[in-house]
Amino acid sequence: MPLSKPPSKPLGVVLAQQRLYSGRVIDLDLVEVDLPNAHRASLEIISHPGGAAVVALNERQEVCLLYQYRHAAGGWLWEVPAGKLDGTPPEATARRELAEEAGLAATEWRSLGAIVSSPGVFKEVVYLYLAQGLSAVPAHPEPSEVYEIAWVSLSEALKQALSGEFSDAKSVIALCRAAYCVGLGF
Repeated sequence: MPLSKPPSKPLGVVLAQQRLYSGRVIDLDLVEVDLPNAHRASLEIISHPGGAAVVALNERQEVCLLYQYRHAAGGWLWEVPAGKLDGTPPEATARRELAEEAGLAATEWRSLGAIVSSPGVFKEVVYLYLAQGLSAVPAHPEPSEVYEIAWVSLSEALKQALSGEFSDAKSVIALCRAAYCVGLGF
């Protein structure tokens, strides 16, 4: 039986908030909060503008993947095209990133929902999309982006996501949701 959403529950009450750090991409706050169970907690919360990620699926049922260097992760990761929200709506960000990173535009867009990457610490929300009806456009990667593009069948990418070969959470979830949307593997 599927889980249903429980009735509304009370939220925590913020008692105090102190900015510890403000950077180019993130802010770090120390927040004193009364939790819904009446326990008081000091939480370190990282604010991030969020992002959008795209599973680009061509007519051969192949997905566009980036083998991207991520210094913070210690090396190279397989990822779907994605980027940071910059004040534009999530789908506009997804469209921009697909063009910039993969050199692709799409005529069909479907939301795959949103995810929170690490809800105990981050306020980041990543919006996921399935893009189809692909065509080539000029790519404009940022100088700090180091990656190679590969096309892999959706079934193979799903197998690698589920086996643990892919470790980027947004990409694993996006590939699973895309496969579900097109009736593959579930």
